Amino acid sequence: MLRKAGTHLRPRLLRSLREFITTIGNGAFMRREPRLFGPRDDPSPALDPHRRAGRSIVSVNGSFDLLHAGHLHILAEAARQGDVLVVGLNSDVSVRAYKGPGRPIMPESERAEILLALEMVDYVVLFDEPECAAFVLRVRPDVHVNDASYGENCIEAPAVRACGGRLHLVDKLPTASTTDILRRIKDLPA
Repeated sequence: MLRKAGTHLRPRLLRSLREFITTIGNGAFMRREPRLFGPRDDPSPALDPHRRAGRSIVSVNGSFDLLHAGHLHILAEAARQGDVLVVGLNSDVSVRAYKGPGRPIMPESERAEILLALEMVDYVVLFDEPECAAFVLRVRPDVHVNDASYGENCIEAPAVRACGGRLHLVDKLPTASTTDILRRIKDLPA
């Protein structure tokens, strides 16, 4: 029908469109499990079926304000460590507590939406605490990924070990941090 109307859509695109319409018709989008958990939500009901199926749970955390290549690097490395990637996202309250007023630049809802749009991210769990140890205890990962500059004795290491997990450290890319990007933006000529 679309071809008769004079469009030049390719057959593969038409198949994808038909599959999408069929999926909507089957209600698949309405049945999808929640992928975003608030600071007081328990992610266990979503994660436990993965554990029972023998999939490994990987966690990583941060504020992910103004997503940049360094963030993508650590997320991709985290995704390679297991089967299910859970991102702990500092809530707006948490970011303000340790970065100060004026941060975050983007509200938690937008930061979570961007992270969930990445194919490698399975779940996002918000946390209000300035440190992520409580997040780690909620998720109970098999592997927790962290920036290597924090070292083996990082603040969440005891929580990772208490869950029986291991810590995987990732070297930072030599790219700018969010703070550096903001500084460069402020230095732009008006």
